[in-house]
Amino acid sequence: MTMNLNMTMSRSMRFALVALACGLATWFHPALAVAQDAEPTDKPKASANDDKGRSDSKKADSKSSDAKESAEAEPEHVYKTDEEWRKLLTYEQYMVTRMKATEPAFSGKYAHGHPKGTFLCVCCGAKLFDSRHKFESGTGWPSFWRPITAKALDETLDQSEIEPRVEVTCARCGAHIGHVFQDGPPPTGLRYCTNSLSLKLDSEPVKPTTSNKTSSRGVRKRTTPSTKSASKNSKPSAEHGPGSTSGGGAS
Repeated sequence: MTMNLNMTMSRSMRFALVALACGLATWFHPALAVAQDAEPTDKPKASANDDKGRSDSKKADSKSSDAKESAEAEPEHVYKTDEEWRKLLTYEQYMVTRMKATEPAFSGKYAHGHPKGTFLCVCCGAKLFDSRHKFESGTGWPSFWRPITAKALDETLDQSEIEPRVEVTCARCGAHIGHVFQDGPPPTGLRYCTNSLSLKLDSEPVKPTTSNKTSSRGVRKRTTPSTKSASKNSKPSAEHGPGSTSGGGAS
């Protein structure tokens, strides 16, 4: 009987210990769960979203700034009245760029030499040619084998003379620059024959000095087709195209 009593007490103690252990486990588990729920698990996600938002905002501001600078640097087009052009340009510049006249061969400041820089439109300051693309053509007019970009110049068929030519004008303001011929050097095989009066180096002021002169100083206006021969003592003019008796190109 004593043995049975001891066994019964031993079993009771075991059950009591097991119950105590279960109770402790039940009490600790919810406490741990509550503690875990209280931890700020959403903070890293919120921080990542904030960083992404700031990054997107910076990119948007950067694009907006670049677009604004680009728009300020390169306006789509420049429009001025004839009176405004007359006030802005010298008489010679006006006659060449707005009235499509041609300066005498070998008279322009850029006809010879290789100054470094970018050649701009004298009317609006648009970038037209890089000095690295300039070459000596022997025609008496500044010659380039390519424009600075494909969109810098517009091309138009010029039928004002007996032999049709391709006129090149400033894509921004429409100023007459010269003509392009297919007898240039590699790699393009093109010769952009220009007027010095239409150009301005970027190292020089873009705005020309206003002049009230009325003399054209030999600037020749564009005429209708004519078979009249040139004087023996006259210099090559814009009307002399490739293969003419003058041996010069047209501008």
